Amino acid sequence: MKKIVIASNNQGKIKEFKQIFATFGIEIISQSELNVPEVDEPFITFVENSLHKARHCAKYTGLPALADDSGLCVAILNGEPGIYSARYAGEPKSDQANINKLLMTLDSKLERSAYFYCSLVFVRNEKDPQPIIAEGIFEGQIALQQSGHSGHGYDPIFYLPQYNATVAELEETIKNEISHRGKALNQLLSKLKTANLL
Repeated sequence: MKKIVIASNNQGKIKEFKQIFATFGIEIISQSELNVPEVDEPFITFVENSLHKARHCAKYTGLPALADDSGLCVAILNGEPGIYSARYAGEPKSDQANINKLLMTLDSKLERSAYFYCSLVFVRNEKDPQPIIAEGIFEGQIALQQSGHSGHGYDPIFYLPQYNATVAELEETIKNEISHRGKALNQLLSKLKTANLL
């Protein structure tokens, strides 16, 4: 395996995957480089959406594909915003509008535990009967107000008691080590090695 197509157009994500897989001599190609059209995410779970995106990429490119789906789940809101995290406040999608809506929804609630979840799915080909699935969970709380300027999405309101800081206040290297995507990626790499794909 020399190439993997990533079912994403997120440049930050693509850069991270390129750095990691380069150590194994594997070239990461974004779906946009191969003119793969974006696909909808019709399912109600992260894993199903990841698998759908990975199969779509493999079908269009004939290459092994990797897709992820991730989001923020708030316990008291029954897991919302969940798979709708990126568009929680509606269209056009806006990180700030999403943050504002979540803070307003929680208002003065004392129970503010939450977690980020990431599902990573790798398929060898479009009809791979045994996709490799990895997941990562990153636990924290929703802060009362936003703080910090690094990161993206909900990072300014995702508070980590052990660091006494929001994710947006952490150095990127620390965030990558402890994040849901970092954990899922480590699990995926371990499973790819076990399957003799790395």
